[in-house]
Amino acid sequence: MANHYSQTWNLDSIFPGGSSSPQFASFMEETESTVARLHKALQDRGQETAGNEKLTEWTHTLQDVLSRFTQAEAFVSCLSAQEMGDKRAVAWTERVQTLSARFNQVLDLYDAQLAAVPQDRWEQWIADPARSIIAFPLSERREAVKDKMPPALEAVAGELAVNGYHGWGEHYNTIVGRVSIPWEKDGAKVSLSAGQAFNKLEDPDPAVRRLMSARWEEAWAGQADLCSDTLNRLAGFRLKLYGMRQWDDPLREPLKINRMSRETLDAMWTAVAEGLAPLKRYLDLKARRMGKDRLAWHDVDAPIASTQSKIPFDEAAQLIIDAFGQFSPEMAQFAQRAFEERWIEAEDRAGKRPGGFCTSLPRTGESRIFMTYSGTPGNVSTLAHELGHAYHSSQVMDLPPFAQAYAMNVAETASTFAEALVNEALLRRSTSDEEKLALLDDNLQRAVAFCMNIRARFIFENRFYERRASGIVEAAELNEMMTAAQKEAYGDVLGNWHPHFWASKMHFYLTDVPFYNFPYTFGYLFSTGLVAVAEKEGDSFRDRYDRLLRDTGVMRVEGLASSHLGVSLERPDFWKQAMSRVAAHVDAFEQLCK
Repeated sequence: MANHYSQTWNLDSIFPGGSSSPQFASFMEETESTVARLHKALQDRGQETAGNEKLTEWTHTLQDVLSRFTQAEAFVSCLSAQEMGDKRAVAWTERVQTLSARFNQVLDLYDAQLAAVPQDRWEQWIADPARSIIAFPLSERREAVKDKMPPALEAVAGELAVNGYHGWGEHYNTIVGRVSIPWEKDGAKVSLSAGQAFNKLEDPDPAVRRLMSARWEEAWAGQADLCSDTLNRLAGFRLKLYGMRQWDDPLREPLKINRMSRETLDAMWTAVAEGLAPLKRYLDLKARRMGKDRLAWHDVDAPIASTQSKIPFDEAAQLIIDAFGQFSPEMAQFAQRAFEERWIEAEDRAGKRPGGFCTSLPRTGESRIFMTYSGTPGNVSTLAHELGHAYHSSQVMDLPPFAQAYAMNVAETASTFAEALVNEALLRRSTSDEEKLALLDDNLQRAVAFCMNIRARFIFENRFYERRASGIVEAAELNEMMTAAQKEAYGDVLGNWHPHFWASKMHFYLTDVPFYNFPYTFGYLFSTGLVAVAEKEGDSFRDRYDRLLRDTGVMRVEGLASSHLGVSLERPDFWKQAMSRVAAHVDAFEQLCK
């Protein structure tokens, strides 16, 4: 099996030639021309309400453009992630963002046309079998007009955002590219990128973790002024735009994007806050197991064994394929295809962006997965996580583009469900208590991440937006706010904190989705409930799971849960049951620690 699967992805099958691809340049020109023609047609229409035939034509063209834009955006994100120094990729990123602004202007004009259709004619048009599958997103677009400025003002905001809002977001990538952390490898001094250094924070050797933690904090302290400038400008732009739209709650946009109610969000966080005692007990048990009074921040994700063998990439691939196969042969076949057709960039090398992602390529019916693989159990989980995203995309790929657009919270459901499949399968086949303990530890690390770490990010971001409304928040105050949020989310179970986490975590700087945090907790707990159902129902559940994934682009999350699981997400009961499953894993962990 050695070196059977490549750790570098194939982008040439999408557009050959990387950032210099003539095919991609031609694809972009054609897409830009189509957007320009559509923009003119909608502008020329003015206030005149379009007839059904014209609406149908525009809907068809817009969906084609959406799939083209998604393809282009995904390709460019892959180029910039694999080599942060690729200047052509940076230029393409700006061009794609400009296209995005123009496309959003077209969508705003289109949405205004939808809103202008009289209700009786709207009901007749939307009921046509050709549009019934996209009735939900079309109705959603029609209603959204009420929440926006007039199309002309939204167009100005979108144009200014390219070099303003999105420009600041891209500037963060420049800052990350500056991070270089000194290290010694095999007796030689080397410089590690942020992505390479991050993996050292999970090293089995506590001395390595301790040293890297100090250097990691020092490195981000050196970039803190640039990061605080960037974060303040991003939040300032959002708050100003929200004010112009007469939105008074920074959570209004992320909740709308995630198609969930404030009641669901509050019910989830209530259950998490009330169910943290078992996770605190787990962290205390882990500290004692590691010979410490309390864990340091950098010990939380460390393996519980003092030494741990590396898991080769090919072995990780087979583990994932086998685990998926225990639930669904189709899911296993899909994962095997991803490995064999080189959809995955996992090579551990300098110059790559830190973190991981999965991006969808609807024109070619594929996905691409990005990460840096160094052989840790956490890397295996990340790989399974991203393959879960890819499988989700495959389930909606044959639907109309408007029906493919699902929100982040349900996207994170599919990914964490895939992680859980891998972990549960490994637990079932483990033969020793030490192996089971290590697997439970890995499982509970994810619970801590989603219920404590993510909650700390949510608390921090909420308070940051409250404070930012009064003016610039300096780096020192951001450190204080971050530390306070971590202490609230974790309690007193850790021995130290990560003040510059706000600087090092890319998610705070993404411009496509604000509050890039609570959807992770939603996905984790929702998928935890799905795993429980899967275990109870057996093989019959896999078809229902696929149907749930297919509906994620055409329903609100409350409707998904009600129609596919028969539960209410706006009451804490469902979330408390998910947290109780976490508590059961802590009990099993405690028994093995004795």
